[in-house]
Amino acid sequence: MISFVWSPGIPLPAGTGGSENYTIGQVRELNRRGVDARVVTIGLGEADGRVEFQDIPFLAVATLGDLGGLDDTLVFVSESPPVATRHPAYQMLHVPPPLRERHHRAATAGTRDRRLIATSRYAAALWAGFLDVSLDTVHVVYPFAEPVFASRPSVAREDGVTRVLYAGRLTPEKGIYTLLSMLHNDLFQSDGRWSFTVTTAGSDKPQGAVIERMLRTHPGVEVVPARRTPAGMADLMAEHDIVVMPSNSQYWHETFGIVSIEAQHAGCRVVASDDGGLPETDCGALLLVAPDDAEALAQGILVARRQGPVPDATRQQAGERFTVTDSVDGLLAVLRAPRTPTPWAVIQDLEAIGRLPAVSPPHERPLLPEPPQPTGKTT
Repeated sequence: MISFVWSPGIPLPAGTGGSENYTIGQVRELNRRGVDARVVTIGLGEADGRVEFQDIPFLAVATLGDLGGLDDTLVFVSESPPVATRHPAYQMLHVPPPLRERHHRAATAGTRDRRLIATSRYAAALWAGFLDVSLDTVHVVYPFAEPVFASRPSVAREDGVTRVLYAGRLTPEKGIYTLLSMLHNDLFQSDGRWSFTVTTAGSDKPQGAVIERMLRTHPGVEVVPARRTPAGMADLMAEHDIVVMPSNSQYWHETFGIVSIEAQHAGCRVVASDDGGLPETDCGALLLVAPDDAEALAQGILVARRQGPVPDATRQQAGERFTVTDSVDGLLAVLRAPRTPTPWAVIQDLEAIGRLPAVSPPHERPLLPEPPQPTGKTT
């Protein structure tokens, strides 16, 4: 049994981010292949989000300590609570290392005895540096776009309006304020050739609720409900031409950017910040711009418009990259690989060896006698 351990005390929400989509999609594909897999939640009982995922097995445990009794291969998702497990556990590194010093020790302690899995080469290098471990010890298993994104036909229109979608969470690190700043750019003011749509993803959190209220007052933005399923998001993307990902780079670095590959599979051009793991999401329709720069974002959108619709051949090729099949193949390869000691285990073993007593008391070796000197006589 492969059990994906969700963050303690937090329900698994539907349609709010890449970590959730990655986890659910992995479990669904593993089960389709006949590999037992499930989601494990902590401290919530059955009010843990399972109602949103009728085809996904869930297990609710009461406390972190209960994880130690599971005879499972545990894969911790995002958070890394320190807890003893029966078998060697794995840690998914969906987010960057913590920003605040007070959180550093907890992140280090929670990951030190786990096999590490990052979602991009960028994230692997970032975490290897943060944890002071060899890059070779951090495996990369890329996220994926569900098959429905590549199969939805784009909605053709002849009104000359370019439709731009922001589908990230309503949080500062996802660049929503860069988008708002860009909307005041003279390139878009009083121009009926554009429409801008933002979903309510993340508005269930306090800061997201504030940002949603701001967006609803903007005359140039249409706010639509967040989509809770891959099919719903695929339908929404099929109605748009460009998807923007103006991720913040001041204090947050996108480790991958699953929305980017979903949008390219759906036939959209993507304008994203040239930062973090976003450059690794290129499926043939990605345009990178300077991060935290409203003017650069505006110019990128203009370039994407001039490039026109994504050619059918490009979209078909995009749909063959970052598939759930590839992702689960990569995950199983990591889980089935020979289990080498973690860097922390090696350090512990070396320190234990250093504390061992000497095999025998130290003693001085006697000096060897001097060899006889030649006399110079011959016989």
